[in-house]
Amino acid sequence: MKLERTKSIGIRAALLAATALALGATPALGQEGSGPELDGEIIVTAQKRAQSTLDVGINLSVAGPEDLATKRIEAVTDLISFTPNVSVKDNVPGLVPVITIRGVGLNDFSATNNPSAGVYVDEVSLSSLALMNFDFFDIERLEVLKGPQGTLYGRTATAGALNIVTARPSLAGVEGRIGGSWGNFQAKDIDGMVNLPVSETLALRFAAKGIFQDKGHYFNQRLNRDIGRREVYLGRAQALWEPSDRVEVLLKVEGQRSRSELGSGEFFGAVPTPAVPAGAACPGLPQCSDFFGYIDNDGDPFRGNWSVSPDYNLDQLSLTGRIQADLGFATLTSVTGYIKFDRQWSADTDAGPLPQLDFVTDDRVKQFSQELRLSGQSDLVDWLVGGFYSSDHVETSYSGNLTALFNTTSFTSSDQRSKSGAVFANGEWRLADQLTLVTGLRYTTENRTNVGGTTDLVSRPPASFLTMAPFGSPPIPIAVSNAKISDTNWSWKLGLNWKPSPQMLVYASATQGIKSGGFFAGVATSSGQLLPYRPEKLIAYELGIKGRAPAIGLSYALSGFYYDYNDVQTFIRDVVGSLPIQRLGNVKSAELYGLDADLVLAPAAIKGLTLNAGLGLLHTEIGSFASSSGIVPAGNRLPDAPEFSLNLGASYEFPLMGSVSGRLAIDGRYQSSAFKDALNDPVVAVDAYWVWNARASVLKQGDWDLSIWGKNLGNKRYVTQAVNQTVLGVGFRVYGAPRTYGVSISKSF
Repeated sequence: MKLERTKSIGIRAALLAATALALGATPALGQEGSGPELDGEIIVTAQKRAQSTLDVGINLSVAGPEDLATKRIEAVTDLISFTPNVSVKDNVPGLVPVITIRGVGLNDFSATNNPSAGVYVDEVSLSSLALMNFDFFDIERLEVLKGPQGTLYGRTATAGALNIVTARPSLAGVEGRIGGSWGNFQAKDIDGMVNLPVSETLALRFAAKGIFQDKGHYFNQRLNRDIGRREVYLGRAQALWEPSDRVEVLLKVEGQRSRSELGSGEFFGAVPTPAVPAGAACPGLPQCSDFFGYIDNDGDPFRGNWSVSPDYNLDQLSLTGRIQADLGFATLTSVTGYIKFDRQWSADTDAGPLPQLDFVTDDRVKQFSQELRLSGQSDLVDWLVGGFYSSDHVETSYSGNLTALFNTTSFTSSDQRSKSGAVFANGEWRLADQLTLVTGLRYTTENRTNVGGTTDLVSRPPASFLTMAPFGSPPIPIAVSNAKISDTNWSWKLGLNWKPSPQMLVYASATQGIKSGGFFAGVATSSGQLLPYRPEKLIAYELGIKGRAPAIGLSYALSGFYYDYNDVQTFIRDVVGSLPIQRLGNVKSAELYGLDADLVLAPAAIKGLTLNAGLGLLHTEIGSFASSSGIVPAGNRLPDAPEFSLNLGASYEFPLMGSVSGRLAIDGRYQSSAFKDALNDPVVAVDAYWVWNARASVLKQGDWDLSIWGKNLGNKRYVTQAVNQTVLGVGFRVYGAPRTYGVSISKSF
């Protein structure tokens, strides 16, 4: 499936030609987001200040409250419903979502790692992959930024950024909302909010959501019951104080509690059985077994014999304080964040009935961050300078039950502490009435320590098959880490924004982003497998156009990009220890290029109709690297990087009686085939798929809404993650959710 060099050059030329043609043609493609205001401006804070999307020289997708409701965007995994060239996968069903933007993402599962795509909740950066598991409620908008971010954001990120902006308190008046949904799998949820102005200067806002699912998507034959049930409580309280027109103080406390269950992956074996067809090979076929003869050939990816508890318990507390003061010559902004997080869960990584590779995981995260920014403007420049500091402590452990395979148990732990500091500056220089030069620079220093490793507990007679130590021996450390790494780096941006008219922006940019190095925190069989991995660096070149044509109801965006990617952090197979493992490491280089195109059309001839489309083209090519089978030559594709993705949608609103209207909406997502590791292992490659969703509503704007909805209407079975552990006789695949449907009702006041 590797592309030949000539084909690579041809694709690159075609993409660049398409971009150049678009810049010289009448605008016909693209728009940010799935539901923009065609007659007005869409205001975002992608550059740390309120701006129209047409003033932001970044490829940017936005989902507002209507998009969130219509598409039922309820969690990070739903981002793909409104933006192309983005993939999101769960490493475990319902857990550890990883965002990949334009082929750049972190193919890891550990709580100790920070994501390649930065995630920010009300400007507070989330430091750990563990913090990505949450449900959306009372959200003002989501912003997905593509390309490296660093000169304006708390942590540098090579892939892009997800900004989650919650709805703020308002001094305008009392308002509220309550709503609920009922669906298949005995699913129910209820959410509500109330905004209360207490005085002319103080307003409070309270929001909460409860999610209750009494029947899971999965059936565990070993327990003889369904699993994947959910009981989740989320709450948020905010206070907005404006003692004067120059000072604003916003305080927020937010909590999450889950007493739920997880699903498990679908087993596949690596050992041939007599039922394997002549000439066929394992692994991957349903007739292949593990070393103990177990086969899962029922054809149902949501049914299995899993040997771990499905329980998933989570508690999280978040505190945020934002203070903004107008100093006259500039605006001073302070954003302070604190998060305390604790969860326990289990993973059956052999996906079978025997405890071969079963792990009970405990993750604890504490993080503190502080950002200060000073911004202002003059006739020459809009400027911003600032500083950022963060400190996080992540403890993660895996209690391994390996009794069936290795006749022992193990304990793996990582105690990681990180401190990061940065200073940054950004300027948008007005060279002419229609031309702006963008400059950005950031200096970052980061220190990280890690203490941990893997220990064989030698827990069963007559001996451990992992270390061959006889029963009664003391615990044997088989991999140990006690190390510190320090890193300093520069990120930068240089760009030009040209506005030939108020309704059009043409931009070009070169940006460097850095993601810091770190430590692999999984199970290891040698201390050499716990050596730190290096920082990765990405330089992105982008050329784009975006605009509106209100006369014909059109909004569009088109951008072409080229990435020079070095020291890529990705999973590699390590053979240093007694057993080969998959661990996070570095690949020297990669090359990426592609195209993003988005379009929204609301034709005046058909009032109430809105059509949208998003197209992503992507080519990735990774350099050569070492694996357990030798040197892999250059030319493989990056994991989770489909070459083609497409978003389509249509909604139609029409009057029914009086102020009551109806609305029909449908949206779909197509993704071409993709690999799940840098080896491009065909056993864990995933096929192309379509997923369709729909919603029908009767509503009175600003009052009430009654809807019926369905997601994955075709009940498509599609793989989001897969792991091949051939040397241990097993592998597993994680599937996207099956068809869900239900009814929702909400009342505003």
